[in-house]
Amino acid sequence: MSLLAWTDERWYTLLSGYRDLYNPADALQALEQGDFTLAWHELWENLHHRGDVDTAAYAAVPEIVRIAWQLKLKDWNAFALVAAIEAARLNNDRNPPIPEWLMDAYERAWVDMATLALHIYPKAEDPALVTSLLSVLAFAKGNRTIGTFAIDLTEEEQQALPGWQANDSP
Repeated sequence: MSLLAWTDERWYTLLSGYRDLYNPADALQALEQGDFTLAWHELWENLHHRGDVDTAAYAAVPEIVRIAWQLKLKDWNAFALVAAIEAARLNNDRNPPIPEWLMDAYERAWVDMATLALHIYPKAEDPALVTSLLSVLAFAKGNRTIGTFAIDLTEEEQQALPGWQANDSP
């Protein structure tokens, strides 16, 4: 069940990472219906902008987690976007706090996302999925440094790490 009904007026008051009004409900509903490509593109484009997040991102997190569980998603986007939102929330003083009315759902979503990550991790092979799962698990355990490092690490940076081997990545 959604945190907010799709017709709830609060969806129309949320702000994007650009700090303008943005209602993520349509993209979240598309995601729920399996329209992944367009939904992920829109959500990435609007919820997170150069380290800036706002209320739309915070409201989207419980919905992304609910949908990930519902669809048993093993899509790196779900984990990476939630981790990127958390990294921005924790590491950027310009970002607002989570609204009080949303705090319990946001915190519960993090417990659920970490549980889902633990279920998926043993069989995960895609490097983007593995990295995003590790980031979620680090944030869920309160380790913002490792969580941020994992989510921000590009493939080129991974290859530059000591001990990286060509067989570490497909």
